[in-house]
Parts: sequence; structure tokens; C-alpha cells
Amino acid sequence: MRKRTEPVALEHERCAASGSSSSGSAAAALDADCRLKQNLRLAGKAPAEPRCAADAGMKRALGRRKGLWFRLRKILLCVLGLYVAIPFLIKLCPGIQAKLIFLNFVRVPYFIDLKKPQDQGLNHTCNYYLQPEEDVTIGVWHTVPAVWWKDAQGKDQMWYEDVLATSHPIILYLHGNAGTRGGDHRVELYKVLSSLGYHVVTFDYRGWGDSVGTPSERGMTYDALHVFDWIKARSGDNPVYIWGHSLGTGVATNLVRRLCERETPPDALILESPFTNIREEAKSHPFSVIYRYFPGFDWFFLDPITSSGIKFANDENVKHISCSLLILHAEDDPVVPFQLGRKLYNIAAPSRSFRDFKVQFIPFHSDLGYRHKYIYKSPELPRILREFLGKSEPGRQH
Repeated sequence: MRKRTEPVALEHERCAASGSSSSGSAAAALDADCRLKQNLRLAGKAPAEPRCAADAGMKRALGRRKGLWFRLRKILLCVLGLYVAIPFLIKLCPGIQAKLIFLNFVRVPYFIDLKKPQDQGLNHTCNYYLQPEEDVTIGVWHTVPAVWWKDAQGKDQMWYEDVLATSHPIILYLHGNAGTRGGDHRVELYKVLSSLGYHVVTFDYRGWGDSVGTPSERGMTYDALHVFDWIKARSGDNPVYIWGHSLGTGVATNLVRRLCERETPPDALILESPFTNIREEAKSHPFSVIYRYFPGFDWFFLDPITSSGIKFANDENVKHISCSLLILHAEDDPVVPFQLGRKLYNIAAPSRSFRDFKVQFIPFHSDLGYRHKYIYKSPELPRILREFLGKSEPGRQH
């Protein structure tokens, strides 16, 4: 019995072993199959994820582009609206155009004390104030010839007034728009003229610098007339010349025409970078480029100037001036075009009022780079002034 049962038991054990072995193999095969399917599923999903990310990125980029274009379009519409609105604003408020012509609110350099011209290197200059009209006060600088530099140290206003009667000629300088009598290029011109032996008297029109009052063409001209009379009352027989620059040429011709009408003309008139009249200058100014071809340009921009009482008609004034005239103009002037200075000369030269006086036009080549306000740098300027002012008396030929 024992022998028969042992083989049976052994057989059961072998079956169990083989059974367990076969079941283990089956489980392992099943696990392997499951991992393979999972890997295949993962492998099948892998390409889909980058595509989704790329689509999302493209959507964000398109969104940013749309937002940028929307903002850009909004800015362009605002600029266009402003461009169209400005002409109407100027037409409705002509005072804006007057402020743009005078630019008296632009004070450059700003941080200077106009009571102390010595801070600008003018140690032989005195500052004082005159009152052309009630409620109007103008600041004046008087620079004596450089040869009196030492004598002028510590002197008061009375001394400066007294020396106007000495044998040195006097130049009344009328500056252009913006800035003050202490502007850098203006100070440099005073120094040049002083070194040549001239007294230089200059001032800020009402509303400029530390001068009190409201700017206007009439007011500026009256201020210049008041200073001229103040000089003549102290200068004795010394020659008095009037020098106008840019917008100051309009003041200068207004002044000289009035002086000639009352038969007290200056000894000569010098115009640096002059224009013909304010309308032509405004039309030629670089600021007008963006509107020059705007429909109704004259009506929107030029008529408000006239309605504000601003003309500065140099071309008309020179027909009534009877004293020697010198015009200086740089070919590369970007503010007052050279052709306007030439045109003014062509109007003045044949005028009957100049038949007994010298009329001269001096151009400065564009290669020199003098532009609008640096003619004072010309090494030829002393010779030009010496030759012209030496022949500025009546009876000389053109």
C-alpha cells in the first residue's frame, strides 16, 4: 500500500508543481501583455500632447498680435483725430497761434539770473529797467566796448549811461522769438560786437524774460522805440545802428519805418536772417510741413495770425525806410529760408527810399554751418561791418 500511495503522491506533487508553474507563466505573460498594451497606448498618445501645446501657443501668439494691432490702431486713430482737431482749435482760438509765433514762454537757458549778466561772462555789462508804458517794465543790458572792460568794473548805471556819449558807436540789438536777452548765441554776438568797439544795448520785450507785460507786435515795436529814444537822449552825436535777428527783424523794420516817418532815422539797419512777412515765414517754417498741404491751410493757420494783429511786414516796411540796409543770411538756415532773405533784398534794393543809401546782401555758404543763429562765428563779420558801416552815410552808392 505504501508503495502505491507514494507514486500517487509524487504524481500529485508534480501536477501541483507543473500547475503552479504553468499558472505563474500565464500570469507573467498576462502582465507582460498588459505592459505592452499600456506602452502602446502611451506611445499612441505622445504625439497628441505636443500638438495641443503648439495649438495653444499659436492661439496665445494670435491673441497678442490682435491685442497689439488693436492698441496700435487706437493710437493711430488718436493721432489722426488730434491732427484733424488742431487746425480747428487754432482757428477757434487765434491766441494759440500768437503764442506759437512769440514763444515768449520758452525761456532758454532757464536757470540764469538776468540781473547778473556777469554770470554769462559779460563782466562789462550793466542791467537796468525801463518803463515804456504804465504797467510795462522791460529789462535792459548795456555792454560797453571791450576796451573799457577794466574801467567798467564796479560801476553803476549812471556811469554806463554817461559813457554812451563817448566816441564809440552804439548798436541796439532786437532779438528773435523764444529765450531771453541772455540766450547763448545772443551773448556771444554781444561779445563779438563789444570786441569790435561797439556799445551793445539789448532788452527783452514785454512778456519776455523778466520784462512785465503782454506780448503784441504793437507793444514790441513801442518798447524798441522807447529804448531807441532813451539811447538817443544820452548818445550825443554817436552813430546808432539797429540790428534785428529773425522775428526781431520785423520789430526792427517797424521801428525804423516809424523813425523815418518822423525824420529821425538811425544811422543804419542790419537785418540778420530776415523774412518778408510773417505769413510767408509761417508758411515756410519747418513746423508747418505736416500741415502745408492740409486743405484750407491759409484759412486755418495764416488768417488767425492776421486776425491777431500780427503782420511784421518787412517787405512793405522797406519801401518806406531811408537809411543804409545790410542783410545777413545763411544759405542753410532751417528756420527762416534763405530765399525769403534774398526776396526781401530784391524788394528793397530798387526801392526809391534807398536811392541815396547803401543796400547790401551778404550770403553765407551752407558749408559754413551758420544756420539760423551762428553768423556771429564768421571770421568775415568784422570786415563786413567795418566796410558797410563805414559807408552807411547818405549820398553813397548802392
